[in-house]
Amino acid sequence: MIDTKLFLTTVILLTVSVIMSYSLAAYAVVHFHYSEFHFVIRQAAAVGVGMVIILILSKFDPDKWFTRFGFLLFFFSFAAIIAMQVMPSSMVNTAGGATRWLQIGPISIAPVEFFKVGFVFFLSWSFARKLRDRGKMSLYEEFMLFLPYAFLFGFAVILIAIFQKDLGQVVVLAGTLSILFVFAGRSMKFFMVLMSLGFMAFVALIMMSEHRIKRIMSWWTTVQDSILSFLPFESIKSLHVEAVKEPYQISNSLNAIHNGGIWGQGLGNGQFKLGYVSEVHTDFVFAGIAEELGFIGVGIVIALFMVLIFRLNKIAGDLLEPHYYLFSVGVALLISLSLVINTFGISGITPIKGIAVPFLSYGGSQIVANSIAIGMVLMISKKMGRWSKPKKEKK
Repeated sequence: MIDTKLFLTTVILLTVSVIMSYSLAAYAVVHFHYSEFHFVIRQAAAVGVGMVIILILSKFDPDKWFTRFGFLLFFFSFAAIIAMQVMPSSMVNTAGGATRWLQIGPISIAPVEFFKVGFVFFLSWSFARKLRDRGKMSLYEEFMLFLPYAFLFGFAVILIAIFQKDLGQVVVLAGTLSILFVFAGRSMKFFMVLMSLGFMAFVALIMMSEHRIKRIMSWWTTVQDSILSFLPFESIKSLHVEAVKEPYQISNSLNAIHNGGIWGQGLGNGQFKLGYVSEVHTDFVFAGIAEELGFIGVGIVIALFMVLIFRLNKIAGDLLEPHYYLFSVGVALLISLSLVINTFGISGITPIKGIAVPFLSYGGSQIVANSIAIGMVLMISKKMGRWSKPKKEKK
């Protein structure tokens, strides 16, 4: 039997996404002269495809199909990201100089969403083979062991962060790679080294792009007074800067959250979705939910995500096969990191990264890709009883 709690939680989140895509896209419908059901029909179609994929994948025998499907997903998504850079403009969609979407007829696909799942599969498969029987190692030995993965990740960074200008996805992949390496048996000392190197690379990528610098400066103007007031040194005050641009996204997002209060304004009654919060049905979906459903509604949605992540880790904990264990943990990391980065961004704690909320944000690619990830976890969840750790008998 598959893990029914994980399946039902996913279905509930997908259902919420359809409801909110109808309510929160009201301004975009009027502004772009779309039909009333333009967004909800597309979201419902993506959700329907996602649910079918979940059910189909959950039926397969993981011993025969898990590895095959995982490699197909990894190689095809990676190849698509590479090929997009040389494809004619009629086959790709470009926005702001970034080529992120592959156009297939009337459908736009973001290959990076599928690559994230394929990347987690590849890491889990490779880590299980190369790190399974390794004992205690020196820092240098761990570094040499990690080096091939660093080269692969570096190539992905060039494709995603530089050509696609999508630093947020790189942060999610970097966090998943580093944490999963520790779960595979490596030391915390090496993890801290990775975090330090990752931070330096993150700063370097920001400095290479003018729009990223402006985004960081825009965020800093919203938090600098609170942070600098705690620092006693007069020389630190020089870090205070004048606003380079009005951070309207963050201010309106916070106003929407505040306007929702405890119980919310009611479904469909949000005000800040009417052109004040940009992309409210995509990246800022939590701000829209907070205004219309209030603190209670957001709390319920967060609780659903907590259940989802708990079930993923519970499945991982009951599997002794390293490949399956690491994949389930990796999927939990993808969802957790995306959720944290998005919620911190819309609340002004960190700069906005443009990361969609898994299962909730409008967008077919992330819906289908995350459904594939859940379907693959459900596929291996059928083996929990077979490989689960034996329970101690009560005396």
